[in-house]
Amino acid sequence: MDKRIVVTRTVPESAVEVLREAGAVHVCSQDGPLSVPELHDAVRGAHAIVTMLHDRVDAELVAAAGPQLQVVANVAVGYDNIDVPAVTERGVTVTNTPGVLVDATADLAFGLLLMVTRRLGEGERLLRAREPWTFHLGFMLGTGLQGKTLGIVGLGDIGQAVARRARAFGMNIAYTGRRRAPVEVETELDARHLPLEELLRTADVVSLHCPLTEQTRHLIDAAALSAMKPTAFLVNTSRGPVVDEKALAEALHEGRIAGAALDVFEHEPAVEPALLELDNVAIAPHLGSATVETRTAMAELAARNVAAVLRGAEPITPVG
Repeated sequence: MDKRIVVTRTVPESAVEVLREAGAVHVCSQDGPLSVPELHDAVRGAHAIVTMLHDRVDAELVAAAGPQLQVVANVAVGYDNIDVPAVTERGVTVTNTPGVLVDATADLAFGLLLMVTRRLGEGERLLRAREPWTFHLGFMLGTGLQGKTLGIVGLGDIGQAVARRARAFGMNIAYTGRRRAPVEVETELDARHLPLEELLRTADVVSLHCPLTEQTRHLIDAAALSAMKPTAFLVNTSRGPVVDEKALAEALHEGRIAGAALDVFEHEPAVEPALLELDNVAIAPHLGSATVETRTAMAELAARNVAAVLRGAEPITPVG
């Protein structure tokens, strides 16, 4: 009897083909995330589940699937949607998709940074509104990056990739995190390790690349924003709840920081309404990994993880 594999939302066909070699595949084709009852109903009898970042994976989902469940493969590098201890203690393997989205996410982070510092979104909105304009030396001035300091919170693979792009723009690199980066990384990037408080106080741009944990939830709150320079910018391409969006909107409205660029949101897909009213905010709908090549590679890696576990091999990228 074929093992049952449930995919909670459509994925590229190349990933489905990998899964078909491992079992009978059921792809949920609805246009939107499944509700918790719908998700639990969909996974009943599954030996493997391919999940998305909006799917809550916990003990209740494992119980709904049944004792035959072997693996949950999350199509994301982050896994804050998964209660990993609750799932793994029930003998279920959890995997994610690190590595394959590093460059795409770094490109997007730097694109958002340019968008907010050079007022590109604001300028496009002006033209699309057919507002009159004319060139002059004081028109829609932005902020240059050369010689400025990029403060990176979380110098992992994506943080390092952003730092390399920043170095090409002539920026200086500072970083903070739970542990120091290897000496060779610090040397390559000429990066200074700072405590968070000093990084916030001195950086011209603060870019977030940390995972969402209980320690990083609302890491950037009203106090952190008040510590930043009034000329500084915040970029978030990590997870939305790392930033207190209401506090951010207030800081931006009051001019306590110069601008923000966000690809992720605290209550995604909802966005704090006050942010949408501000011209000094650049926003994108979670596009960090959104290239054909990257999203395909993510889905295929998740599928290969499923196939490995179902045939009794070690997963390629296990969590925990």
